[in-house]
Amino acid sequence: MARTKNALKILEKVTGKDPVLREEIADARINLKVAQMIHDSRTKAGLSQRQLADLIGSKQPVIARLEDADYEGHSLTMLQRIAEALDQRLELRFVPSAKHIALKSRRSARRPPNRQLQPA
Repeated sequence: MARTKNALKILEKVTGKDPVLREEIADARINLKVAQMIHDSRTKAGLSQRQLADLIGSKQPVIARLEDADYEGHSLTMLQRIAEALDQRLELRFVPSAKHIALKSRRSARRPPNRQLQPA
């Protein structure tokens, strides 16, 4: 079998079906995405961490911390300040979780089809 370099596939193989570990990985993935989003937006704007910090009235170490994938304290207020400084807007969405989708699928599979009555 060929070896994979896909980190997500490797993590899935290592973690198996442990729901607690999978939840922790999902949380870490969100933190990574937010940190990467801040970094990518800042660098695309051609700004250093210090320049972005100046624009939002903060210090460079704060931006470094926000761009750290291990940081878990992203606040909506701070993300809005960063978006404004970069002349962007912040979008936030709620999407169904995989657990919700699976539960909904199981429920609909058990439900008998809705039959319409035919006129006599």
